[in-house]
Amino acid sequence: MLTYNKQFVEGKEYEAFQTDNLPNKRMVILTCMDTRLVELLPRALNIQNGDVKMLKNAGAIIRDPFDSIMKGILVAIYELQAEEVTVIGHRDCGMSHVDTDVLTNKMIEHGIEKETLQTLEHAGIDLHDEFRGFDSVEESVQHSVTIVRNHPLLPKHIKVHGLVIDPGTGKLDVVTKG
Repeated sequence: MLTYNKQFVEGKEYEAFQTDNLPNKRMVILTCMDTRLVELLPRALNIQNGDVKMLKNAGAIIRDPFDSIMKGILVAIYELQAEEVTVIGHRDCGMSHVDTDVLTNKMIEHGIEKETLQTLEHAGIDLHDEFRGFDSVEESVQHSVTIVRNHPLLPKHIKVHGLVIDPGTGKLDVVTKG
């Protein structure tokens, strides 16, 4: 990667991507970190470099109104002129079938001590709750949209939308419109 990067910089290939830090389309998008969406999602939405602020996590999930994703959304609105928020989940998401017991066992197999997991549990951190997925992508998107819409720091004029994309075709389905 570093060798390629050196050539990229020396060849001034970055010039094609130059823009400022304000989103041209005045939108912030929360989506999943799934590798199938890296190029597909922007192309399916006609998004170019500089058009939107893009936030990603596992499953496009917001569970806590003061988590880092929600903070990013609020910064995009107040500091970067975003006027709309769109949550985009996707079909066949890995978070739709996370088995937290299997995940915990994988942590142990990778060297995490059982005592560490017990310490977290005693500190009030429920790994099953932290890593739980969802049964319905539409319900998960709607839940995240509801958290954003009802946030006490969200201005009333901000529109919040929910969509689901098919990672095989790029087809979008509307869950809810702002």
